[in-house]
Amino acid sequence: MPFNPIVIVLAVIGFFILLSSFFIVKQQTAAVIERFGRFQSIRHSGLQMKIPLVDRIAGKLSLKIQQLDVIVETKTLDDVFVRLKVSVQYKVIKDKVYDAFYKLDYPHDQITSYVFDVVRAEVPKMKLDDVFVKKDDIAIAVKTELNDAMIEYGYDIIKTLVTDIDPDSQVKSAMNRINAAEREKIAAQYEGDAQRILIVEKAKAEAESKRLQGQGIADQRREIARGLEESVEVLNKVGINSQEASALIVVTQHYDTLQSIGEETNSNLILLPNSPQAGSDMLNNMVASFTASNQIGEAMKEAKRKKGTSNKDE
Repeated sequence: MPFNPIVIVLAVIGFFILLSSFFIVKQQTAAVIERFGRFQSIRHSGLQMKIPLVDRIAGKLSLKIQQLDVIVETKTLDDVFVRLKVSVQYKVIKDKVYDAFYKLDYPHDQITSYVFDVVRAEVPKMKLDDVFVKKDDIAIAVKTELNDAMIEYGYDIIKTLVTDIDPDSQVKSAMNRINAAEREKIAAQYEGDAQRILIVEKAKAEAESKRLQGQGIADQRREIARGLEESVEVLNKVGINSQEASALIVVTQHYDTLQSIGEETNSNLILLPNSPQAGSDMLNNMVASFTASNQIGEAMKEAKRKKGTSNKDE
């Protein structure tokens, strides 16, 4: 029995019509179904069915979190032009897909308008430094304003972030110069403090050195004076008066000094007094020294003799 071509065509058309009644909705997606141009239903993920030639898919909305970056140029309180990049993270509320689809045609434009409005209302109240410090406050203000406005259209504002603050290039250059000058000032202060500490410590060390040096000289002179006193007492015991003993000590030290100079240095020069009485005074001192030496020798012999006599008597 031959097949009727019309039946075959109708069967094929019917098959494609039946096939077109099935459609698939992806995960985290909502499909809006209209019947003769009127809203019929919202279908979510999975295999779905509609009436062929009657129902149609009017559109699909993503239920994922989306991000919109908005760049706003405005002026601060101290008259500095600055560009802010505000990132808005939002999503369609699952229960309000109808509002999101039918009440708002261009959600990006709507969100951008609110971001511009809030940023240009908040930033002119702040100085440039405060914009950097209080960027979170700007983000919170944007989020609050957007939430109040967009919830009616079925959108939920998850988070807003001020991700970039870019002042004018001349302002950035001036800020860098100010920062560099401030750091140089601090470095100079630290260097000055270090130099002052070194000077103070060096002065303290020199003062301590001079104090110890003076103490050493004083001790030396004290010991010399004590030695001279003991020498005079010894000479007094053998019958030499204080004046003669002093002369003898002076002459002895004089010749000891000359001997020390000759032994410990390479100099052949000896400085002598050049006054007219110098020769006479030196001769008198030498005679007095020799006389005192002879007296000491005789006194020591006499003392030794008396000691020997006393030993014999015993």
